[in-house]
Amino acid sequence: MKVMKFGGTSVGTPARMKEVTKLVTASGEPVFVVLSAMSGTTNSLVEISDYLYKKNPDGANEIINKLEDKYFKHVEELYSTDEWKQKTKDFLVEEFNYLRTFTKELFTSFEEKSIVAQGEIISTNMVTNYMKEAGVNVTLLSALDFMRTDKNSEPDPLYIKEKLNAIMAENAGAQVYITQGFICRNAYGEIDNLQRGGSDYTASLIGAAIGAEEIQIWTDIDGMHNNDPRVVDKTSPVHQLHFEEAAELAYFGAKILHPTCIQPAKYAGVPVRLLNTMAPEAEGTIISNKTEQGKIKAVAAKDNITAIKIKSSRMLLATGFLRKVFEIFESYQTPIDMVCTSEVGVSMSIDTVTHLDEIVDELKKYGTVTVDRNMCIVCVVGDLDWSNVGFETLTMEAMKNIPVRMISYGGSNYNISFLIKEADKQRALQSLSDTLFNK
Repeated sequence: MKVMKFGGTSVGTPARMKEVTKLVTASGEPVFVVLSAMSGTTNSLVEISDYLYKKNPDGANEIINKLEDKYFKHVEELYSTDEWKQKTKDFLVEEFNYLRTFTKELFTSFEEKSIVAQGEIISTNMVTNYMKEAGVNVTLLSALDFMRTDKNSEPDPLYIKEKLNAIMAENAGAQVYITQGFICRNAYGEIDNLQRGGSDYTASLIGAAIGAEEIQIWTDIDGMHNNDPRVVDKTSPVHQLHFEEAAELAYFGAKILHPTCIQPAKYAGVPVRLLNTMAPEAEGTIISNKTEQGKIKAVAAKDNITAIKIKSSRMLLATGFLRKVFEIFESYQTPIDMVCTSEVGVSMSIDTVTHLDEIVDELKKYGTVTVDRNMCIVCVVGDLDWSNVGFETLTMEAMKNIPVRMISYGGSNYNISFLIKEADKQRALQSLSDTLFNK
């Protein structure tokens, strides 16, 4: 069985929902479908919550009424029979009346999560009803019945696998199984969400739990590109990536995937395919545990980086110096992206400056501190094992006219990273594309 996940833009209009139904039923084989909320809905639900936090129920009700009107118009477009129009309207009336109950009670983060969860609940019910009207053998499974996180707010894969397989056994024989992405229950049974990666994370967890043949992530982009198409000319989709390569690209700026969300698929050995609902015939990108040996795949960039250098003659031959430095970052829960060391100094990069002043103040106990802001990490990804002679030279050749603050290589077999000024980002990305892919 394949798992097919569709994001908010893929189900953003009644026309898109109809296209999704065609894609899901095209093969005639059983599939498991994960849906996000219709695009724009989650933002509206967050806005409702914001009004309620501010004790403004009138503002919340105004947004609820607008959203309800919008969905009633969708119903008229989506369904062709009075029976299914009425069934869906009855469902929507219950949903929006449920949202209105929050305007009359104490509002906390628990209530907010219940409100935000309704976006996925509405979209899955609407698509399920449309499929039923079209005669598809479809079963809607509530993610709240099997998707759970533990006391550390991490997914509980053993619970998910056991519960989901039992539920599917009870509902055997369906052509299409549909569930909500993003939402779950926490260890205490309260409505919660998966946060990082959202619906992609749901699809990956489900694919691992049922031992899927493949997990398909359908978006509005035809796979991961070999560079940022918003910045660079002549980019093209990457056809195949190793899970580690995809994670590097996702972490360093490729917004199509969150780096965490494909980990369950990686550990279960289930390939992930990125596809485009606007161009379903496109090949997309397949992510698996296979490596294309000796090949550079793509370039990505991560903005808003700050570099910190601490120079200290006391570091020379001193044990425990790096531990003391890293403990300062740990105490302020500030992750480090890149690290370079020398005999008398260490340079690090961070992507959050919330506690920068406090960190710098404490680092001054151990040496002279220099801070460089408005930096950018450019990451070259591929099979970059040190035994592949010449790749380092090739990337350096592309970067020969770009001032480079730091270089990181050897921590992974899959990337070389350069820290440069944000002002030089476009030149660097274009030069790398011209040198690595377009010659």
